[in-house]
Amino acid sequence: MSRPLISRRLAFTATASIGAFCLSVLPAAATATPGQIATSRANGVAYLKSLQAADGSYAGPGLSNEWAFSALASAGTAAVDVTPGGDTTKNARSVYRALLATAGWPSATPVVTDYERATLNSYAAGVDPSRVSASRNLIGDIYGYWQTAEPGYFGPPANFNGTVFAALALGGARTPAGAQRIPQSLRDSLIARIRANQHNDGGWDYSRAEGDPGRLAAPSDIDMTGAAMAALCVTGVPNTDTDITRAKAFLKSKLVPGSGAFNATFGVNTDSNGWAVSGLNACGVNPQTGDFLTSAGKTPVDFLIAQQFNPGGGFRYLPGDTTPSAYASVDGLRAVAGGGFTAAPPVPVTGGAPQWVAQGAFTPGTATKLALTVDDGTGDLKVCSVSFTPTGATTTLGAVLDAATTAATPSGCVSGVTPSSGTATITALNGRANSGVGTWKAGVDGSALTGADRGRVINVGDTIALRWGA
Repeated sequence: MSRPLISRRLAFTATASIGAFCLSVLPAAATATPGQIATSRANGVAYLKSLQAADGSYAGPGLSNEWAFSALASAGTAAVDVTPGGDTTKNARSVYRALLATAGWPSATPVVTDYERATLNSYAAGVDPSRVSASRNLIGDIYGYWQTAEPGYFGPPANFNGTVFAALALGGARTPAGAQRIPQSLRDSLIARIRANQHNDGGWDYSRAEGDPGRLAAPSDIDMTGAAMAALCVTGVPNTDTDITRAKAFLKSKLVPGSGAFNATFGVNTDSNGWAVSGLNACGVNPQTGDFLTSAGKTPVDFLIAQQFNPGGGFRYLPGDTTPSAYASVDGLRAVAGGGFTAAPPVPVTGGAPQWVAQGAFTPGTATKLALTVDDGTGDLKVCSVSFTPTGATTTLGAVLDAATTAATPSGCVSGVTPSSGTATITALNGRANSGVGTWKAGVDGSALTGADRGRVINVGDTIALRWGA
């Protein structure tokens, strides 16, 4: 289908759900009942299952259906349980993981949103995005698009959605144990850029507005307002924050009283409404009460359920459409089910299938990447993807830093390490030496920062943070 929203989504080539307000238990004032939501969820899952190809795939060349994983997880269905004709060897998770591990994926000219989209959906499918395979680390791939000249942006700053989805992916795709894997300094940098791009009306759109009074004064759109709200919340901004309150007011101003829909840039449609509701869900804001219950007693969830064909389960894109849309069905189901833009995978019902799968060790001789941040305490945060070829099942922090001096993207992440060999404690990095005031410390996957020793063991997919401080 050709329409502006789908074209823009090509630019993105955009336990329980991350930050989601669970809609299975609703206050009495809500208009869509728990039973109606359960029916919508069940029928929506059945429709998304019907989109699976005979080979078990959802994703492929061009515009594909991999966003289904985020909706399925939000609705309580594990991707590993989704099989074509009951053939468990072709379950959706295994097929998707194999695709992401392919050397030629995503294309010869990838963009940051390819990796962000894959991070959100692999996480929802139950694949640790930093440990897809011996060679594929999606978190490391994203780190490589950090903009050194304009810290906090990922990918071309003019394409602001790349930064929004970096925050959604890096902040939302936690470790399988539930830890926030990226350091606070990186989250703060992302938050600052998202705040700087908030329009005067309280919302956002897909292009950069920071520093441009004309763009800041331009009307926002519903879609990116939902995504940007979610990006702030999954990176740690509370829903009581002034910028979240302003975004809620913008969305409220776009409500259509008679239907509960948001009047989006492209007119009333399921995708825009789905994104807005997912943004509210991610921020823990109930889209069925308070500001989002109209004078006619309608809510955005009412509108979405009204867009669904039953018992078929697919969702219309436009209210007058007579056939379902795959994308509208993904966005509609994820929102109605209470999801943000990704969700931790539910426990599978398939016997013996684990909730998570991940590469367990480096494969000697197989080139890979690691995600690295270096914070020297002066505000000069360095972020990079380090390429190297391990020689064993594990490596060391010293080996990673040595590789970063010549094989980091962007370059300049590490300019020098003291000592330059051995396993001893690092006494200086990038010219910043340990002192009585502060020393270099290291952590992986959000762990507590401890002494930075060159000999510290680093495992496949570790997200490494170094910081100088007390």
